[in-house]
Amino acid sequence: MANLRILLGFAFLPAGLKKVLYQPFTDPQNTGAFHEFLHAFYDTGVFYQFVGGVQILIATLLMTQTFATLGALMALPVITCITVFCWSTGVIPTAIVTTLMLAGTLALVLWDLDRWLPILGPGYCAPTSDTAAMSLIDRSLWRACGASILTFYGVACIAYGGVYRPKGMDLGNPAFYVLVLIALCPLVTLLVEQRRRSRSA
Repeated sequence: MANLRILLGFAFLPAGLKKVLYQPFTDPQNTGAFHEFLHAFYDTGVFYQFVGGVQILIATLLMTQTFATLGALMALPVITCITVFCWSTGVIPTAIVTTLMLAGTLALVLWDLDRWLPILGPGYCAPTSDTAAMSLIDRSLWRACGASILTFYGVACIAYGGVYRPKGMDLGNPAFYVLVLIALCPLVTLLVEQRRRSRSA
C-alpha cells in the first residue's frame, strides 16, 4: 500500500501544480464538451487554483504515509468527480486512467477502514488492518521516499521552467532523467528496507 500511496500521490502533482500556477489545462483552440468545461473551469480563477492546491495537498498527505488516510479520504470525492466527468464527456483514454486511479483510491480507503470508520459512531468498528501491516514496513524510509519524490519533481519543474509532465522517452532532455530517479525511489526504498530486515533477522 505504501507504493500505491506514492503512485497516486505523484499522479495528482502535475495537475495540481498546473492549476496553482494558473496555467490552462487544455489548449484554447480545443473544442467539445470536455475542453469547453475545462475552459470555463480555468476562467473561474481563484477556484481553479484552489482545486489545484487541494490536489497538491492530497499528493503530499499520501506521500507522508503517516497522514495517508486523510489524503485518501480527501482524494476520493475529487477523483470520483473527475472520473464521472471524463466518462460523461467521452474522453475514453483519460476516463480509463482516472477509473484506475479511483479504484486505487477506493483500495486505500478500504485498507484504512479501521482508522476512519469509528467517526460514524461508537458502534462502528472494523478489524485492524493498516496499523498491523504498516508495522511491517519502515515508515521513516517510506516517508523519505515520498519526500525525495516531491523534491525531485520540484527540481524538475524548476529545470523545465514550468510544470514537468514527461511525454515519451526524450533522452535529449535532462529533465527526463528526473522521471527515472522518481521511478527508482520506491524500488531503492524497498531494497534498503529488505536489506535492513535481513540484517535484523
